Amino acid sequence: MTRQPGPLRIGNASGFYGDRFDAMREMLTGGELDVLTGDYLAELTMLILGRDRLKDPGAGYARTFLRQLEECLGLARERGVRIVANAGGLNPAGLADAVRQLADRLGLPVRVAHVEGDDLTAAHPGSLAAHAYLGGFGIAACLREGADVVVTGRVTDAALVTGPAAAHFGWGPGDHDRLAGAVVAGHVLECGAQATGGNYAFFHEAARSGRDLRRPGFPLAELHEDGTCVITKHPGTGGFVDVGTVTAQLLYETAGARYAGPDVTARLDTVRLTQDGPDRVRIDGVRGEAPPPTLKVGVNRLGGFRNEVAFVLTGLDIEAKAGLVREQLTDALAKSPPAEVRWDLVRTDRPDAPSEETASALLRLVVRDPSQEAVGRALSGAAIELALASYPGFHVLAPPGKGSPYGVFEDVYIPQGGVDHVAVLHDGRRIPVPPAHDTVVLDEVPEPPLPQPLSHGPTARAPLGLVAGARSGDKGGNANVGVWVRSDDAWRWLAHELTVDRFRQLIPESGRLKVTRHPLPHLRALNFVVEGILGEGVAAQHRFDPQAKALGEWLRSRHLDIPEILL
Repeated sequence: MTRQPGPLRIGNASGFYGDRFDAMREMLTGGELDVLTGDYLAELTMLILGRDRLKDPGAGYARTFLRQLEECLGLARERGVRIVANAGGLNPAGLADAVRQLADRLGLPVRVAHVEGDDLTAAHPGSLAAHAYLGGFGIAACLREGADVVVTGRVTDAALVTGPAAAHFGWGPGDHDRLAGAVVAGHVLECGAQATGGNYAFFHEAARSGRDLRRPGFPLAELHEDGTCVITKHPGTGGFVDVGTVTAQLLYETAGARYAGPDVTARLDTVRLTQDGPDRVRIDGVRGEAPPPTLKVGVNRLGGFRNEVAFVLTGLDIEAKAGLVREQLTDALAKSPPAEVRWDLVRTDRPDAPSEETASALLRLVVRDPSQEAVGRALSGAAIELALASYPGFHVLAPPGKGSPYGVFEDVYIPQGGVDHVAVLHDGRRIPVPPAHDTVVLDEVPEPPLPQPLSHGPTARAPLGLVAGARSGDKGGNANVGVWVRSDDAWRWLAHELTVDRFRQLIPESGRLKVTRHPLPHLRALNFVVEGILGEGVAAQHRFDPQAKALGEWLRSRHLDIPEILL
């Protein structure tokens, strides 16, 4: 890439493997663009691709990306848009070859490069996939050498933006503030429509004001040489971009003030957001620090087998019915009990209900064991044999199956120099990418001063969500819940009211877990990290909401004494 005057316009066309197929065409035809990125990878996706590779060693990448390129590669070439995607998954070299074959078939002179070095599976015996999170300088090397398409394996989500920005503006590893600005822009873009009104806490207000949320457009960043940017979207696309939507995405799957990556540690406590016009939010003030001396490695392995059955309990005596079937199954499984047995009674029933569904509760049984037999035939037989011999009204949502494998995710850390980060160019040349030399061990940021408390006045018992927005997500076995408000007065109340103790009261599941609160005053936000609430990660399906996607909405539904002046 050669440096051009004006901002670098980087768009996103995928937030996950399975996102809207026609987003690539929409982004290429909807307006000006220099680079189009796509994020196809998540912790769970790496496990899925690992299982694909077991069946076919040539698999391991996001095949959807190839189908999108079949429709759009010529369009991107015609418009001069570079494409950068982590769709390579576990096999970036294989995907790069497939893209070259596609380009040849379409008669397009496209230079395809890829980035490798993240695959550390061989160094982690027993794992299905173990991959280091690489930074953006391998991508930058590919683009500087003229690549039209760059595919990667496991890089950080933000690297899809820092790489093109470093190539375009000529940034080096020491440009910490500029790189940090690009990291923040990349984090806002990475989940696609979540930055343009998707999954937004105040969606009902936006709908009432005439916003069309049925089909949100995808976001783009106008990135400047100094690392500042404007988040926007193509004209005429659905959804909207405002300080709230950008704040929500900034809080998604983050933790404290320091947002560490392989290229730079971005200080989220320095981020400033300003509405810059309709569907335009300016991000500036971002400061960066040297990255940590270690790289994160995501290790996925098969944890064993799981099975589940949901018993429907209808009408009267719900607790007694649940108690009876629990005792019966406990006795039936006593000879060979699964390694883990979990019962959850979900009281969805209502008294004097107008329908059978609303008169019913669900008793959910989940079992796990290293042996498929222990969770399969044994459970199936024990559960089904109760059909005529248990509580009145006995039935289940579906009979238990034979048991399915589940995955376990953990993150480990290695030295920055522990990978062979390489940019592999279209002509076969290999450019080594050196690790960061200027590194700083991460320390906790001292808690910032809180605002003066809101003056005492009358309060009303009401849901937190009438005042605060939230967004939550997963990182391995931990969940984060970001909570923000939209006025200074609301911040003066929230900062003092929503303590760790109050959070534990409102989210009883967190009562015995480590909960850390991170205030971010510039965003009027608090970010809570709940360690271990997701067990061994999303693939283990430890809880009802295994990725904690709705944990924030549960928190917003809880009632507190809220100052009437805020309601």
